[in-house]
Amino acid sequence: MNATDLKKEFSEIFDTKPERVFFSPGRINLIGEHTDYNGGHVFPCAITIGTYGVYAPRTDSTVRMYSANIPDSGVVTFDVNNLEYDKAAGWTNYPKGMMNELVKTGAKFDHGFDLYVHGNMPDGAGLSSSASIELLTGAILNTAFNLGVSQLDLVKIGQKCENNYVGVNSGIMDQFAVGMGKQEQAILLDTNTLDYSYAPVKLGNHVIVIMNTNKRRELADSKYNERRSECEEALRRLQTKLDINSLGDLTNDEFDEAAYLINDETLIKRARHAVSENQRTIRAAKALADDDLKTFGDLVTASHVSLHFDYEVTGKELDTLAEAAWKQPGVLGARMTGAGFGGCGIAIVEKDQVEAFKENVGKIYRDKIGYDADFYIAEVADGPKEL
Repeated sequence: MNATDLKKEFSEIFDTKPERVFFSPGRINLIGEHTDYNGGHVFPCAITIGTYGVYAPRTDSTVRMYSANIPDSGVVTFDVNNLEYDKAAGWTNYPKGMMNELVKTGAKFDHGFDLYVHGNMPDGAGLSSSASIELLTGAILNTAFNLGVSQLDLVKIGQKCENNYVGVNSGIMDQFAVGMGKQEQAILLDTNTLDYSYAPVKLGNHVIVIMNTNKRRELADSKYNERRSECEEALRRLQTKLDINSLGDLTNDEFDEAAYLINDETLIKRARHAVSENQRTIRAAKALADDDLKTFGDLVTASHVSLHFDYEVTGKELDTLAEAAWKQPGVLGARMTGAGFGGCGIAIVEKDQVEAFKENVGKIYRDKIGYDADFYIAEVADGPKEL
């Protein structure tokens, strides 16, 4: 999508002149799934698929928003002085929630604006469209209203918007990956301390292929919150004897020795995933830095196995893609990415095998699931910016 076309689309909807165009990426997580709310490490990167926003100020206090992706919602209107959550406001609760959280930090919105949004992320794919639009809004408001909020604070405000305003009990990974993204770099983030470092995504003659199940990830919001509370209960039981703040504080051996404290098969499996996935993520980041792509790929695959057996969030569609990918020539590793229950997986594939990979995995998926999966190459991108 280019800025000229986007501005034209803006003018057609709002019948006024656009002023500025912004882009905010989506994200994939290379490894470290369901660790972000368990005090572990994650290893995501921002991608070139994301959300565009076209902005123009108004002289009154009205905000008008339109999404090209949800045209049936039409133009949604509210007042800058009334930022209450409204279920009927649909997708606009994400930008409105950002405004609401910014007001709490002392931001002043002294005029309204028109905002046209157009994303090129597949619908319901689990590439974090909500964090993308939150950080898009953050970038637009920060620039247009000279708020002077740091990028890291915008990331934290994005998570607050998700948790407090929208009501999804998510960790900070999605907003962090989107907000702090850098071209060709993944982010190793310790979600306990928010210490982070960038690591070049050097895959040699391999690329990351995103595999979209085309099964909407209806998040599983209920399942997500259920997994979260299962991990919290496991942690609470471990804390009766152990001095730890999170599951991410434990090594695999320490967990094995203390698992008797949990004394519940399901809770042991959930906590074991959180502990082992955190260790895998630390090892995977090191393997990538050491150019040890084989180990990196093996850990990526091991992550999926743990998400399938211990965390039970993969589902038939994601398992079909991952298992088909593992059997293809030139594949270093493959796993689901994101929350699970549909959405996307990723595979690390030799460049000259990509076409055969798409064809073979696509056929297996269609035969087993009954409809097509989609495949795209993931390019690693910068965070939100004005174009």
